[in-house]
Amino acid sequence: MKFPDFPYSRPDLEQQEIAFRAVLAELTAADGINEAIAAVEQIDLIRSGVATAYNIGYVRHSIDTRDEFYKAEKEWFDQHLPATEAWRMDYYRALLDSPHREALRAHFGDQLFHTAELSLKTFQPELIEDLQEENKGYSQYMQLKGGAEIELDGETYNLSSITPLEQDPDREKRKAASSAKWGWYAENREEIEGIYDSLVGLRTNMARKLGYDNYVALGYAKMNRTDYGPEQVAVFRDEVKRHIVPIAQELYRLQTERIGVDRLHYYDTAFQFPDGNPTPKGEMADTIDAARKLYDGLSKETGDFFRLLEERQLMDLEAKDGKATGGYCTYINDYGAPFIFSNFNRTSHDVDVLTHEFGHAFQVYSSRHQKPMEYNWPTYDAAEIHSMSMEFFAYPGVPDFFGDDADKYYFNHLAGAMRFLPYGCAVDEFQHLVYENPDWSPAERNAAWKRLEAEYLPHLDYSDMPHLDAGTFWQGQSHIFGMPFYYIDYCLAQICAFQFWLKDRQDHASAWADYVTLCKAGGSRSFLQLVELAKLENPFEAGVMEKIAGVIRERLGELQ
Repeated sequence: MKFPDFPYSRPDLEQQEIAFRAVLAELTAADGINEAIAAVEQIDLIRSGVATAYNIGYVRHSIDTRDEFYKAEKEWFDQHLPATEAWRMDYYRALLDSPHREALRAHFGDQLFHTAELSLKTFQPELIEDLQEENKGYSQYMQLKGGAEIELDGETYNLSSITPLEQDPDREKRKAASSAKWGWYAENREEIEGIYDSLVGLRTNMARKLGYDNYVALGYAKMNRTDYGPEQVAVFRDEVKRHIVPIAQELYRLQTERIGVDRLHYYDTAFQFPDGNPTPKGEMADTIDAARKLYDGLSKETGDFFRLLEERQLMDLEAKDGKATGGYCTYINDYGAPFIFSNFNRTSHDVDVLTHEFGHAFQVYSSRHQKPMEYNWPTYDAAEIHSMSMEFFAYPGVPDFFGDDADKYYFNHLAGAMRFLPYGCAVDEFQHLVYENPDWSPAERNAAWKRLEAEYLPHLDYSDMPHLDAGTFWQGQSHIFGMPFYYIDYCLAQICAFQFWLKDRQDHASAWADYVTLCKAGGSRSFLQLVELAKLENPFEAGVMEKIAGVIRERLGELQ
């Protein structure tokens, strides 16, 4: 069945809960391990049905945020889905209290029980109303961005379609485009800051109801981080400051010389080469043809999988008016179907996002048979290893994607990965500061971001854009609003993805075999256990980042 034909109906949560609790009683009363396993699998089926309906509706709402039917369905789920958290917590309690606990652990593995123990620290029924409001706030932010209309030179753009203009070789044109985009954010600043202020208050309130001092520990628990905490992440950020920020600043210095400006302004940073950034050849169909050729050549399983995505229409890639911004991959459980969402705008980012989200999709498809459903996806930190590593495994396809711009893309992609790490760490440290100081005003939050820019991104010059000069750049980062503490996962995974790239250069067959093993494992292990399974070095260990940085600096010198 193709995605447009997937039937959608709003789930009857009252009936689903009756069925769920009947099976939960069977789990509690199970005489033997076989009955207990069967109950766990039946609970999975019920939860999977609810998740399937939600994800079909979410995708269709993302594709057209103006569609009144799916907008209403998204609002309904925002209101009612938090109540199902109570089901999940009761299920986890039953697992942990089961007389067959050790036998269930032997059958399903430790990770389910670690997840259960940590999740029980994140919820109580009194939080349902707060969770509903949290969903509502994030949806409000995304709908605001999805409906952006930016006027420039008699044309109307959205936040995705204006991006190519920000990379125009004519400096005045890219300045006009960037000014128009950030002018939209300036016009909506009060509403955006109000949404975030409300979200910080809600999350802080939930944390205090659960007995936490602030939202930081709760945020980590909700991310299911079982083998590291804020202390290790702080050390990681310091390593980035020490080993990566100097390389990134050197890259910005070289960019300044390369494009012939005296200083990089905010409208220059996306423009990398004096004759233009690398651009995919042809039209969107040509990019898809190149991707098909790439994945046919990479392995039989990737070739077959890409064709499955095409044939079942499990991708929506082109930027359109009313479409939500950004890109993602989700999973429609009952159909075993990943879905890739993107906003192609004829920049190199099209290839970055397609290969990145293909990595997510390939992983969840590879682990779709994992049970329980907690194991379909790993935690976000591990999940980003699959996506970011796939960007490097896609290097053989770069000449077909970019033609004569291939070498520019290789340089820009590797340099971009290095430039990203300081930004990603700034986002993470910003969120720690915000939730450690929940009573800050919007102005104080902006001042904190401004200080972090000076540490991680000192090249930035917003002197002719008062809005950004006030420390508001973070307001365009959706993760900050919808997924607190997510962003460091990209940084951790980037260090792991660099390792896959280095392994692939030495021995492709071995590197690919380790990658497939990692994908098939899904979420059956914790982050650091999956890192070990993939034969990668722990990104928190001293010396790992320094060693990787040295090799990448050398390779960038060759490409430069």
